[in-house]
Amino acid sequence: MYTQSRVAANAYANVGLETGVVAANPHQLIIMLYEGAELSVRMAIRHMNEGDLVKKSAAITKASTIILEGLRTALDTRQGGKLAMQLDALYDYMGKRLMLAHLKNQTEPLEEVLGLLRELHDAWKQIGVTGQSPAVPLQHPIAA
Repeated sequence: MYTQSRVAANAYANVGLETGVVAANPHQLIIMLYEGAELSVRMAIRHMNEGDLVKKSAAITKASTIILEGLRTALDTRQGGKLAMQLDALYDYMGKRLMLAHLKNQTEPLEEVLGLLRELHDAWKQIGVTGQSPAVPLQHPIAA
């Protein structure tokens, strides 16, 4: 019975997510990607602290996929110019930090990536649908 309820709940959640994605504008899609990446990194930290290496690995892989294949490929370097190139470098850096966390089983790189994601997420929310620049620039330098 529990399994059927869980399957039904997951199906309902997937429909809700799919509906949200279909109805979302590009700005909202980026926000959803940031939210998914943040959740995955938080889960990786949790699983690492609990010693569940399989779930940790899955969470880090999901975060990497969202950052490198979702956020990074969404960049438009033609229109975004220097900012898009800086974000590209930052996403690449985050991917490297996630890999280090995975290989060394360390939470510090995950905490760093989570902080960067939160900052970018907050800035993106400030931009809003109007396309205005965020009021506060990013506090973290882009490191290679």
